[in-house]
Amino acid sequence: MSIHATLRQLRLFLAVAETGSISAAAISQHVTQPTVSMQLKQLSDHVGLPLYEVMGRRLHLTDAGQRLAETCRDLFERWDGFEMEVDALRGLTRGRLRLAVVSTAKYFIPRLLGPFSDRYPGVEVSLEVANRDRIVGRLEQNLDDLVIMTTPPEHLDLQTEALLDNPLVLIAPLGHPLASAPQPVELDALRAERFILREPGSGTRISCERAFVAREFVPSVRMALGSNEAIKQAVAGGYGVAVVSRHALDRDPAHDGLVLLPVEGFPIMSRWFLVSRREKRLSPVAEAFQMFLRESVAAMK
Repeated sequence: MSIHATLRQLRLFLAVAETGSISAAAISQHVTQPTVSMQLKQLSDHVGLPLYEVMGRRLHLTDAGQRLAETCRDLFERWDGFEMEVDALRGLTRGRLRLAVVSTAKYFIPRLLGPFSDRYPGVEVSLEVANRDRIVGRLEQNLDDLVIMTTPPEHLDLQTEALLDNPLVLIAPLGHPLASAPQPVELDALRAERFILREPGSGTRISCERAFVAREFVPSVRMALGSNEAIKQAVAGGYGVAVVSRHALDRDPAHDGLVLLPVEGFPIMSRWFLVSRREKRLSPVAEAFQMFLRESVAAMK
């Protein structure tokens, strides 16, 4: 059986799959809802199986729909890559870069996008900033060209490249009694402290827990937050101490009402990695950003 589907139908279907809504897909593709519904009906007829079902107000893909969505992503990724390769042969530089970064990387990656866009003004950049769990999910779905994270998942076949050190420091409110210690204090001195950590599953939390296990230290975790900004506010307000990326702090933490505690074993050294699926063929734009990122990071060291 041959399936006669048009590129327009496949683009509309993928938009529905990614937005979970016919109305949202219509808006994103600049067409009317009846147009989307009609094209999807024709596509379902060509396939011979229902591609989605509506339960309540939410659209859910069937098994056939999920398989078609994966096929569409592969197809349009290859097509976009072909267009960029043709542009490169013509001496042009345009295309789209899909980049995803963990939330701690937002303190340095967005600052690089301006210079990159100056060098390649025809490139459209899509940046997704999320916690590690969401980034891993995007890797599993192959939604991005490149990903920047601190602890790449082990269950996926990935290409990883170390980019930049990401030291994790221990912060406390100004005036904390240990802040003025003449030399680093032992970690055990913090057993009575309330700890505020990132949410379970985050790269910072994973690195922190590994270091604590190695030191046989069990912190009294009283709060878990998904935002470095929220953690800094909680610490400055006197709720407890916390472990955050040094990059998340002002050059002078005192400006935020914070102080770095001199504790043995800190900073905990972690790294940001540039990550992509091993089987993924990078587009010319993604390769250009990869080279630009290497140059920029080398200049920062």
